[in-house]
Amino acid sequence: MATIKTKGIVLARSNMGDNDQMVTILTPDLGKIGVAARGSRRPKSALMAGTQFLCFADLVLYKGVSSYTLNSCEPIEIFYNIRLDVDKLTIASEIAKITNDVTDENEYSYNILQLVLNTLYMISETEKDLDFILSIFKLRLLSLIGFRPEIEKCATCGAKENLKYFSFKDHGLKCDACGKQDKGAIEISESTVKAIKWIIWADPKKIFQFDLSEDNKQQLKILTKIYLNNCIEKEYK
Repeated sequence: MATIKTKGIVLARSNMGDNDQMVTILTPDLGKIGVAARGSRRPKSALMAGTQFLCFADLVLYKGVSSYTLNSCEPIEIFYNIRLDVDKLTIASEIAKITNDVTDENEYSYNILQLVLNTLYMISETEKDLDFILSIFKLRLLSLIGFRPEIEKCATCGAKENLKYFSFKDHGLKCDACGKQDKGAIEISESTVKAIKWIIWADPKKIFQFDLSEDNKQQLKILTKIYLNNCIEKEYK
């Protein structure tokens, strides 16, 4: 069996037998992989810490014909503060579930992994509005996996001014005239338009470095919820 060294974050895990686990891990280079962690549920197992939910760790894997086995792991970040707060854990769990749903094996996932880690850091180490963090995560993630909305011009006529609507049918902003003709489009404020552009264009380390009024946060929350559900064709509650 080939030995592989990588890093990854635990998105999900399920028990196997009395002491083993199957762990779903997102890595930067292998994509999302299922890894057998044998004996990891034993109280004194060296694999226990590194196979916790949301643990980001250095990993040494054995690759077999059709599966991976975890040989060793060293935790880098366990996001301890998330584990102490039910609300933070709930949002973090949704982030893990969405990421699990949109990733696959043998994909270059560095940018997605970076986004997940930056998002979990914000949840763990700040008191920023959790729904706001989730909205930002959703839109940036969709942009990374091929659903980046049209934000530079009207998705219908190409106008670059007076963009006041977001169209779910045409995946992007629309001008006032075109937006009013799109029954499924929602009207949004200028601040929300600017926020959407920032989320999509900003440096990965800076996407959370802005704020909105409560009304605009609510607009962004509704927009990203509907847009994610439409793009992924799955409803997240």
